[in-house]
Amino acid sequence: QVQLVESGGGSVQAGGSLRLSCAASGMSAFCMAWFRQAPGKEREGVATIYTGTGGTSYADSVKGRFTISQDNAKNTLYLQMNNLSPEDSAMYYCAAGFLCKLRDENGYRFWGQGTQVTVSS
Repeated sequence: QVQLVESGGGSVQAGGSLRLSCAASGMSAFCMAWFRQAPGKEREGVATIYTGTGGTSYADSVKGRFTISQDNAKNTLYLQMNNLSPEDSAMYYCAAGFLCKLRDENGYRFWGQGTQVTVSS
């Protein structure tokens, strides 16, 4: 049974930090990623990591503030988010797949249920 379970969301003030986690089981993938969706907006890719090489890619809006990483021994994906702003408020989703383009969520086959991040000014 494939499972992606996110955790670590919450409420934080602008300038603060959060670390999201995604525990994966029952699947293998070429890459994993974090997406987010704010109310009234389309879901957007935030960061992706190639599970084999550890190579990463980020959306321009989060470069220099967010870091995606993985712990293969724990089958866990992370997203360290620093210097958060209200514009980062969204539901954050963990995804896994084989076509690793942040601008094409159809390349990600497996999805978690999401964890909410709220940043207040």
